[in-house]
Amino acid sequence: MKYSVLLKGGRLIDPANGRHGGFDVGIDGDGVVEVAPELDPGAAARVLDVGDSWIVPGVIDLHVHTSRRHGGYNAHRMMARAGVCTALDMGGPWDEFIGYAAEEGAGLNLAALQQARPGQTVRDEDPSAQELQELLERSLEDGAIGLKLLGGHYPMTPESTRRAIEVANAARAYVAFHGGSTRTGSNIEGFVASVELARDLKLHIPHVNSYCRGQIKERALDEITEALDLLEENRNIISEAYLATINGTSGRCTDGIPESKATQQCLTLAGYPATEDGLEAAIRDGWARINAPIGGENVNITGEEAVKSWRDRGTVTSVNFPVNPPESRLLAATARDSGGNFIVDAIASDGGAHPRNVNVTSGMALVRTEALTPEEFVLKTSLNPARMLGCPTKGHLGEGSDADVTGIDPESGIPTFSLVGGKLVLWRGALVGSGSTILTTESGRASLESSGFQTRVIDVSAGMLYTGRPSDPFSLPA
Repeated sequence: MKYSVLLKGGRLIDPANGRHGGFDVGIDGDGVVEVAPELDPGAAARVLDVGDSWIVPGVIDLHVHTSRRHGGYNAHRMMARAGVCTALDMGGPWDEFIGYAAEEGAGLNLAALQQARPGQTVRDEDPSAQELQELLERSLEDGAIGLKLLGGHYPMTPESTRRAIEVANAARAYVAFHGGSTRTGSNIEGFVASVELARDLKLHIPHVNSYCRGQIKERALDEITEALDLLEENRNIISEAYLATINGTSGRCTDGIPESKATQQCLTLAGYPATEDGLEAAIRDGWARINAPIGGENVNITGEEAVKSWRDRGTVTSVNFPVNPPESRLLAATARDSGGNFIVDAIASDGGAHPRNVNVTSGMALVRTEALTPEEFVLKTSLNPARMLGCPTKGHLGEGSDADVTGIDPESGIPTFSLVGGKLVLWRGALVGSGSTILTTESGRASLESSGFQTRVIDVSAGMLYTGRPSDPFSLPA
């Protein structure tokens, strides 16, 4: 047989290869081998009639969380149902990320950053360059592709934050920074400080919209405008933003205080004390929403039921607050620079185990309102994320590309099917995939394969973080 799988019908949207319309996609093994208006179904071992679905390059979510405190045991299924084919766990911790990838895998490609967290992976709030170097080297050998600095939740000093970015840059490793330090919080002031800390360096700043909630300036609109202006002026920084109303943070408390600075901020934003008792009151009132495992997914619950769930788990759970204004979310997704290119590079969810894996559903809503074209939707949910990770065979469906495909109902915006490496993961709402393929650097391959994982080596140094943006946004990944 010429094809192991043939996708028949549907509307292919593949801007990197200039295709938009009725095309069949022939897959052999884990790759795309032929794309044409009509391919012979007799040459295929399996034909999938995808009906009226859009066929797009597999969705890549550059910001998810799969750790225990966030309910990671359900994260893989939640991402797969959302049409995700590849995901980057933004901060692990590595042992929890890899444990769930082994036990709960739903057939996805996964990469991860190791967290630089005071009292956990580094000694205190001011680790030395040597300690950060040792953390990075251990993390890369384990299989992570770089570091996540958790400033908004668990801050380090500005000086050590700068050192961590320098260490990662010197190794050409991935590095992302949730803005905030021992001097600034997770707000527009923290974002401004993040840009300054990254001067002359390469950095990924995640969830741009989350710094722009009207906490410092009178209007969230003023804050997102300032953030976008700074990103346009500082193109050494790559970024993503999400489209959900709720944020995601930790509900864990120690000595009567929420551990996460972001949780504390969300409480004070609504007038609650930044204490364990304040969090309990917010949960009971419905301002704070506890993630509870129901039916194989995590869902938001409030009231006494939520308080009990949170207490029964020793407060080690995730919590969501409805804190993200629409102006910040929509501008971060759609704003363009003076040359007409998007300022924020990608749409991500900050989801995974958080119930806000809405890249496809909310992104398609922007398409239906003509805020994004279909090609721009693909650019921000697949093509640019592939470039950012350094995956030239992802983000498009040309001959020789990876057979990662997401199907979408254009009317509802709901994912209808997906394939990862030519294998079905999602079909008409049913999850049919298993296992995990770990995207890693050459440093981590041996460790992961000795543990039984299927791996795929990527070159972070060849990604957008270090090579910059292409002059043609719809060109094939380099």
